[in-house]
Amino acid sequence: MDSLKKRITDDMKAAMKSGEKSRLGVIRMILAAIKQVEVDERIELSDDRILVVLDKMLKQRRESIKQFRDANRNDLAEIEEAEVVVIQDYLPQQLSEAEIDVLVAKAIAETGATSIKDMGAVMALLKPQMQGRADMAVVSVRIKAGFAA
Repeated sequence: MDSLKKRITDDMKAAMKSGEKSRLGVIRMILAAIKQVEVDERIELSDDRILVVLDKMLKQRRESIKQFRDANRNDLAEIEEAEVVVIQDYLPQQLSEAEIDVLVAKAIAETGATSIKDMGAVMALLKPQMQGRADMAVVSVRIKAGFAA
């Protein structure tokens, strides 16, 4: 069993013992998402693939929060925000805005990108480096700003 998956499983056991029902629910949801991918693809997920699953879950929660806030359903948004906190526990340290800007500038230089048409190549280079460490929607905005500069 990979170390990240083992850590999540151990945390589930700890949450059960301590009676943290909301945290336990989120951890079970994470494990269910991991298991779903493993069953669908008939493989054991590596830590890198687990990060992809977690990143996708985080993106879904962020979109839900925005929609709930727009619909004035702060009660539901707060539930999603609590889930975000638990999911982020398993992701690597988030990159700062300055770190994102440096990586974007480096990727633009490496790919020789000159316009927004080259954005796909830049994103392809950045995604593996930033998976789980940055919101790719924010990175996309930063790349577009890099071309405008």
